Amino acid sequence: MIMDLGGIEGMSGHSKWANIKRKKGANDAERGKIFTKMAKEIAVAVRAGGPDPDGNFRLKMCVQKAKASNMPSDNIKRCIEKAAGLGDSAAIEEFFYEGYGAGGVAILCEMLTDNRNRCASEIRYLFSRNNGNLGETGCVSYLFERKGQLTVSLEGKDEDELLMAALDAGAEDLSVNPGDEEEEIPAGAEVITSPSDLEAVRAALLDAGYNVTSAEIIMQPGNRIEITDADTAAKLLKLVEALEDNDDVRAVYANYEISDELLEQLQD
Repeated sequence: MIMDLGGIEGMSGHSKWANIKRKKGANDAERGKIFTKMAKEIAVAVRAGGPDPDGNFRLKMCVQKAKASNMPSDNIKRCIEKAAGLGDSAAIEEFFYEGYGAGGVAILCEMLTDNRNRCASEIRYLFSRNNGNLGETGCVSYLFERKGQLTVSLEGKDEDELLMAALDAGAEDLSVNPGDEEEEIPAGAEVITSPSDLEAVRAALLDAGYNVTSAEIIMQPGNRIEITDADTAAKLLKLVEALEDNDDVRAVYANYEISDELLEQLQD
């Protein structure tokens, strides 16, 4: 997941990323990777706040995310029970790896792993193989800030009314993705909050009748690097996709922006 936010203009960068063509109909292996990542997130959430989603906001968001990824309810239930009963979640570590991609772009990888040594070796290899460099702790993290992010469906809704509702609820910013019928990308909006206001804003939007499809804590870059060179852009996207595909990587954040025109050129 790449966040490229920072005001209404900056937020458009993330929408552009969201519009990159993705594979349709993930195969069994790809679904298996998604479910493995979701199981780790659920386990860590249970460890942090208990097995009851109603009393554990982080777990509630994990369950919602898992369902959105078509993870069967029985699988979700087993993950929660396993984490609560056997304590396997305690073996999973949460931390960040930091580094640089082509063009000096800052990259922050959020990790969830039960084997730190294996994880370090794999991530270092992915950076080096894809024109990047794994850096020391703290080398780029200061360029990012923790924020709450909600994704809201705009189907049948007015974006101006959503903006007012979100701001009234305490949101800091909002950007709209108009969607793309050909690519089957529905219209939606991304709402940014402070981490402490995420749950309250989500509840307020739900009460106002909006469909909040996801809510999570992300790392938002303060400044972005505009990438205009096709070769640099291709190298960056290849690195990010390789990192995202790793089982131990929960999310990837980077401080670059690529125009729609350049993305379309790369897709041809």
